Amino acid sequence: MAYGFDTLQIHAGARPDPATGARQTPIYQTTAYVFRDADHAAALFNLQEVGYIYSRLTNPTVAVLQERVAALEGGAGAVCCSSGHAAQIMALFPLMGPGKNIVVSTRLYGGSVTQFSQTIRRFGWSATFVDFDDIDAVAAAIDDDTRAIFCESIANPGGYITDLDAVAEVSNNAGLPLIVDNTSATPYLCRPIEHGATLVVHSATKYLTGNGTVTGGVIVDSGTFDWSASGKFPSLSEPEPAYHGLKFHETFGPLAFTFHGIAVGLRDLGMTLNPQAAHYTLMGIETLSLRMERHVENAKIVSQWLEKYEHVAAVTYAGLPSSPYHDRVARICPKGAGGLFTITLKGGYEACVKFVDSLELFSHVANLGDTRSLVIHSASTTHRQLSPEQQEAAGAGPDVVRISIGIENADDLIADLEQALEKAHS
Repeated sequence: MAYGFDTLQIHAGARPDPATGARQTPIYQTTAYVFRDADHAAALFNLQEVGYIYSRLTNPTVAVLQERVAALEGGAGAVCCSSGHAAQIMALFPLMGPGKNIVVSTRLYGGSVTQFSQTIRRFGWSATFVDFDDIDAVAAAIDDDTRAIFCESIANPGGYITDLDAVAEVSNNAGLPLIVDNTSATPYLCRPIEHGATLVVHSATKYLTGNGTVTGGVIVDSGTFDWSASGKFPSLSEPEPAYHGLKFHETFGPLAFTFHGIAVGLRDLGMTLNPQAAHYTLMGIETLSLRMERHVENAKIVSQWLEKYEHVAAVTYAGLPSSPYHDRVARICPKGAGGLFTITLKGGYEACVKFVDSLELFSHVANLGDTRSLVIHSASTTHRQLSPEQQEAAGAGPDVVRISIGIENADDLIADLEQALEKAHS
């Protein structure tokens, strides 16, 4: 039976515990698992049987979370790991090699820009940054060494909505996987696989958990990409020496990427999600649709008020009719444009800093997607490592403040914003 989103967010992947009957998924706080016998152990290590060996690889609590997020995204499988940044490296790990590159959007979270422009160079990888509103430029940036295209569905910090259909057409024409970071949208607002994405990554730290208690990441595999078609992805199409010549795509088909992520990625990179964090995330996901509805409702109210306020020069929320991305909402994010956007203050950098320091209900933190409303001045924090040009391209200039709208009373949020804006411009 095909269940709706609200049902899947509670039930997908979870069953009463067979040993105790516990209805909520238990926290399986164990390092290792007892094998039935030597043959059982050998079958698990040879990937001939699915089961539990060691919690760096698999854990029953984490497995429920993997199945649930995959179901919500409409994917074939998923791999959970220790953070959103870990998810991005894990997503690229089977695809890349020395001298290979990815084409990425300029509108990304600052830490992602740093990861792609600096850190991945240590692996011999590189990234070409392109404005993804210029589809021709995205296509032109692809060369023989390109192995993936990467963007965010709703870009952090500005809340810009990417035309996933157009980008997917480019990736399909090039025979390349499209990786979409769906953190800011969640599968409730956007399902990138339905728009052509090959892989979907999440920082589960944000909206999926929703309460600022854990760090975690997820990679969802669409199961639709032909990893053997071009010869560009030997990790998935060619014999794997560590598993006696097993070919992941030939053996596991639509689950090739998922099995590789666990059997090789988690085995060797060790970016493991702990079971308690998985448990918290599972509990958060149970109310995901309810929370996202309120995030969107509040963001509409607050952004409309801010757009008219005298000290605010601009608001980037795609849910506003004035946004150049407004026409993409119904097509890409039919249930709303999310709860994330930026505002530009007329007083520039100094006004932004004073504004942030004057807020009382909003929390000044380096996070987003919490039930609480959050704020940060990106240019002096999350995007501080970037050049002024990179900051502007990412939508995080010196006069810009990022706002993550929570699920509190909208009137209370507006009152706090108003008093802080007045102090910032007094």
